[in-house]
Amino acid sequence: MVQRREIFICILLSIVTCGIYSIYWFIKLTNDVNYLSGLVNQTSGGMAFLFTLLTCNIYGLYWAYNMGEKLDMAKKQRGVPASNGGLLFLILQLLCAPAAFAVMQNEINKFAG
Repeated sequence: MVQRREIFICILLSIVTCGIYSIYWFIKLTNDVNYLSGLVNQTSGGMAFLFTLLTCNIYGLYWAYNMGEKLDMAKKQRGVPASNGGLLFLILQLLCAPAAFAVMQNEINKFAG
């Protein structure tokens, strides 16, 4: 089951905790999208975060694109029209990672509950 999260609260907690909450949010986003797309055996949120750290965010760019593709897959499975989410998330990740997280969370919240 995917939990609905308030985007404003997530951003606020990320700022107040000096980014520590954003690590938790990154992990939860990854696990939630894996669950929604039915790809539960894919790279877990913890491993994705570790790969992002080890590659100085190069993996983070791949992760953002992949998250968009998985969300598009989840939309198609539910009969919702999908757009090119991978490219959107990649661009947002390059420009402002919190914006990418917020848009991802907004998409996940549509499936929550």
